[in-house]
Amino acid sequence: MLPLRYCIPLLDPDTEQWSSLARILRWLTIAWAVFGLMVLLSSSYAVAEADLGDGLYYVKRQAIWLFFALLAFNAINYTNLRQLIGIAPWCCLGFLGLIMLTLLPGLGTTVNGATRWLYIGPIPLQPSELIKPFLILQGAWVFSQWPHLRWSTRLLWLGIFVAVMGSILLQPNLSTAGLTGILLWLIAVAAGLPYSQLLGTACAGVLTAVVSISHNEYQLRRILSFLNPWKVERGDGYQLTQSLMAIGSGDTWGTGYGLSQQKLFYLPIQHTDFIFAVFAEEFGFVGSVCLLIFLGIYSAIGLAIALRSPRKIHQLIAIGAVILLVGQSLINIGVATGALPTTGLPLPLFSYGGNSMISSLLTAALLIRVARESSEGDIITLTENNRGSRRRRLAQG
Repeated sequence: MLPLRYCIPLLDPDTEQWSSLARILRWLTIAWAVFGLMVLLSSSYAVAEADLGDGLYYVKRQAIWLFFALLAFNAINYTNLRQLIGIAPWCCLGFLGLIMLTLLPGLGTTVNGATRWLYIGPIPLQPSELIKPFLILQGAWVFSQWPHLRWSTRLLWLGIFVAVMGSILLQPNLSTAGLTGILLWLIAVAAGLPYSQLLGTACAGVLTAVVSISHNEYQLRRILSFLNPWKVERGDGYQLTQSLMAIGSGDTWGTGYGLSQQKLFYLPIQHTDFIFAVFAEEFGFVGSVCLLIFLGIYSAIGLAIALRSPRKIHQLIAIGAVILLVGQSLINIGVATGALPTTGLPLPLFSYGGNSMISSLLTAALLIRVARESSEGDIITLTENNRGSRRRRLAQG
């Protein structure tokens, strides 16, 4: 068992021995999570006070999730990647089973038309979120070993990956299924798989998305309303038009922290999928640009870690973590600004949701772990080295 100080990042005394990139990334991640909690406080207070009689309802629960997520975050920081890669296939299979359970009547809980949750007592479990860091680990292993794997093993894991995406799609949850597919596909691209295989997979993914949209009316309406939201301002375009008005109201410097007007019962789900609109209104164009610069710095550090890593599998883990954290953030921002069709993807470490918080911090911890293992070798003392040389001489005669 680790002492308590090793379980709470702010009290961890050993981080000074980490590589500089690992330390910087750790503090950026913690700052991201804490600032996200502040943004959530502002975006959720009014609606929580009106609906639940407690303006701090969402923030208190998010703070509890953040505490446990930080415990998991620090535990990953002290766990060897070889061990994590070893348990990844079992975690993928376990979460796949849980995703399938959400599809069974009476077990899955439906919210906003999608059945994504299982409840263990009072605790909501969203397996499609929690599986993401383990998909990074398993995808990195499969595609880093691709030339050396038998076709039976390749097809087995490709089938499991398809089953994960297909089960999520049946919830229905096109955005998460699409993100999962893009994540695995980009890891495969980074691994250098043949272009013919990559192109065929991409075409199959696009075709699946088209079929899903054609068979789910609400997804088709989202696409059509995205093209001209003002035409259906009182209907399917309501969310996006309110989001655009919030962002536009922020002007250059913003209205000030806590002073958003659109969050006062105009902008729907302002503390989850459209939290960026509240942020942009309160912090303005300057604040939004600063957030994008922060994401750029985070991704640059992540890619630098990948380039410095001597092992291909570690490179792919780092690339996958960057794609998930920064890529999902950019997709969420693109939705809020009208650059992309409306999806149900949260803004990592900002949006309300404990499962997303845990998944995001586990992913960040994988990136930090790659940085640590890439820069910190095993130290062999002079005495141990001399003993090893003496044993080799004795063995040689």
